[in-house]
Amino acid sequence: MMRQLLTLLFSLCVLTLSAQQVTHIWDGTGQGSHAVTLTEFLPAKPASVAVIVCPGGSYFWLDKHTEGDSVARSLCNRGIAAYVLAYRTGGIMPFITHSRLLFRGHQHPMPLQDVQQAIRLVRSKAYRKVGVMGFSAGGHLSLSAALFGRGELRPDFVAPCYPVVTMSHPCVHKRSRRGLLGEYRKFSTAMRDSLSLEHRVTAFCPPVFLMNCIDDPIVNYHNSVLMDSALTVHGVPHRYVQYQTGGHGFGTTWSKTSSEASAWFNEFMNWLYTIL
Repeated sequence: MMRQLLTLLFSLCVLTLSAQQVTHIWDGTGQGSHAVTLTEFLPAKPASVAVIVCPGGSYFWLDKHTEGDSVARSLCNRGIAAYVLAYRTGGIMPFITHSRLLFRGHQHPMPLQDVQQAIRLVRSKAYRKVGVMGFSAGGHLSLSAALFGRGELRPDFVAPCYPVVTMSHPCVHKRSRRGLLGEYRKFSTAMRDSLSLEHRVTAFCPPVFLMNCIDDPIVNYHNSVLMDSALTVHGVPHRYVQYQTGGHGFGTTWSKTSSEASAWFNEFMNWLYTIL
C-alpha cells in the first residue's frame, strides 16, 4: 500500500512538472537565440500578478534550481504566477578558456534583450502587474530592466536580491563584469560606467525591493548600499532589507542561509501587497 502511494505521489509530481510550459522566447522572430527559454509556473487559482525570475551565476552560468525553479514555486505558493528566464550568459567553457578573446560570444546587451523580450511576452498574458526578481548577477539584470526599459518593456516593480550593482566602483564583482562585458570591454571605462546602475537611477524607476546580507562572501554588500543611496536621492519608492548574516546564493532554499535572512521572502510579499 505504501509503495503504491509513493508511486502515485511521484507520478503526480512528474505530471505537474511536465505540465509546465516552456517557451523559446525568440522562436519565430528572426532574432535572439533558440536556447533562451521562459518556464511558466502557475498557482492553483488564476493570478493577477506575475514575476519573471532571473537566476544568478556571474553572467557566465545560471543557478536554475536554487535561484530559479525553487523561487518560482515559492511565488506560486503565494498566488503569484512565476516565469523563470534562462537568459544568455557567457558560458562555462568561455569562462574557463577565455575563448571570447577570439569569438565575441554572449555578452551585453544580450541578457537585457532577453529579459525585455520576456517582459513583452508575459505582458501579453494580460496580468495586472508584471515584475522582475533577480539574484546576484540576475539582480543586476532585474535592475537593468527597470532602468533601461521604456513603455511596456519597463517592469512594474523589481526585486534585486543580493545583487551585483556596480561595474566601476571598487566593490565591483569582477567575475560578473567580465561575464557581462567580455574579455575586452571589461576594460572600457565608458562601458563600466554605463552599466554601473547606481549612476543610471532616475525618478522614473519603478518600485524596488532590495535585499542583501553584510556577510555576503561573493558580492560585496556595498553594491546594495550604493543602489539604496541612489534610489533615496531620486525619491524612488523602495524597501531595503539588510541582514547581518545569510551569505549568498540561497534564493528561497532556507537550508542555505541563516534564520535571520530566511525572513526576506515574507518581507518581500508584505512589501508587494503595499504597491499593488
